[in-house]
Amino acid sequence: MAEAPQLNLKKPPGYIDPKATPSKPPRPRPGPGKLPVRLSFQPEKKRKKFLRICCCCVFIFLIVLILLFLIVCGLFILWFDPKLPAFHLQSFKFSSFNVTPKSDGTYLNAAAVGRVEVRNPNAMLAYRYGKSEVRVSVGEGAGLTELGSATLAGFAQAAKSTTSLKIETKVKDGVVQDGEGPLLLRRYKSKTLKVNVGVKSSVGLQWKGLEMGMLGVQVLCGDVTLRQLGAGDMPKCVINTLKWINIH
Repeated sequence: MAEAPQLNLKKPPGYIDPKATPSKPPRPRPGPGKLPVRLSFQPEKKRKKFLRICCCCVFIFLIVLILLFLIVCGLFILWFDPKLPAFHLQSFKFSSFNVTPKSDGTYLNAAAVGRVEVRNPNAMLAYRYGKSEVRVSVGEGAGLTELGSATLAGFAQAAKSTTSLKIETKVKDGVVQDGEGPLLLRRYKSKTLKVNVGVKSSVGLQWKGLEMGMLGVQVLCGDVTLRQLGAGDMPKCVINTLKWINIH
């Protein structure tokens, strides 16, 4: 018996042969100008971990450094018991004092010598002073009149010692405010004239040849009359550190 002829039928669109092996769909190609992205998070995690470790190490180092500094400062204070120097206005005298009224104003010609006493109260620490600038004025409030300035050389001061600084100032044809000339002359003659001395300097500690840095200081000696100074009063001066203020 003859076999029936096989018909070659066309497969409809979308037909899937059940006997065929399924194939993986092709990966989409990146568009023009784009590169394939590789999802690799491991290096980023390691980098962040490394940065966290570095930050922790720096923070711990700073904490240890601060603690060591505080411990050293505490031991220094306990052992040496450091004290600030004491300044006193020791004396102030005029060798000349003339107030001259003229047609264009009132002028002052004066020369004075003053002394500032410096005491080092520390038992083991010495002081080293840099060059000092001194300004002297008389009067009070808005009626201050300049008496000139002077420069003092630096010096060293041993522990438990006292140093007397000589200050010489003068003014020639210094302008006096209107109405202040007769008042200045009257106060000078009655010894009620107030004296003001301001000193700008720098001071550092010394211990057995070891220097511990310099610190800017300003000393203000004022609100004391010629009569008080002549009677032996030695008013204590005010010390300002870590800042500069006007000494006029």
